[in-house]
Amino acid sequence: MGLKSLKKPPDGAPFVIIATMTLTLKEVEHIALLARLELTQEEKERYQQQLSDILDHVAQLQALDTSQIKTASVVQPPLARLREDEALHGLTTEQALKNAPSAEKDQFRVPPVLD
Repeated sequence: MGLKSLKKPPDGAPFVIIATMTLTLKEVEHIALLARLELTQEEKERYQQQLSDILDHVAQLQALDTSQIKTASVVQPPLARLREDEALHGLTTEQALKNAPSAEKDQFRVPPVLD
């Protein structure tokens, strides 16, 4: 569902996507776990402040009146010059695996995603 399809509340107030918030250390630890990061206590405290500041800045952006800004569905100018599509030969299996840290049976070997 796009933002354009969201209706404003009956009082006409802007739709709030992100409210001003301060992350807790527990939330920072959860984010670090999801990102598979091992953080020191000092890093957790620093990231708590930095991530909270980022969320506060995003929340401030909601105060901007963007109703007069035309929605653009294309990021390139209408007359962008693009090269012609041309079929090229791809890499051989040997070339593709040449710099792989680990390969097995002509495939990339990666660590398991799920424990």
